[in-house]
Amino acid sequence: MSKIIITESQFEKIKQTLQENHEGGSYMAKQQLFTIATLAHKMWEMMEEGEQLEDWMETKISQSEQSIISVVKSFMYDEMEDRKKGMGGIDLDGLIIGQ
Repeated sequence: MSKIIITESQFEKIKQTLQENHEGGSYMAKQQLFTIATLAHKMWEMMEEGEQLEDWMETKISQSEQSIISVVKSFMYDEMEDRKKGMGGIDLDGLIIGQ
């Protein structure tokens, strides 16, 4: 299973950046990413170690993970190619995609 792993400080920086930059461009996408990140983090905090979810929940999470991975990989590639924009100081060496 592929994973995206970021530190808590990177997560907080992403949340702060999304809250500050709500004008123009892809505002709706940024708002949706903020919602996804916030709710996923909240659910992660609430889940007990080894807790079982219903099959449909696991399927939806798996599908969402694959979709987010595809978008993030493409976005990061485009950003690296541009070299004009960054990801707001996120340490890309600390971001692990897939294992």
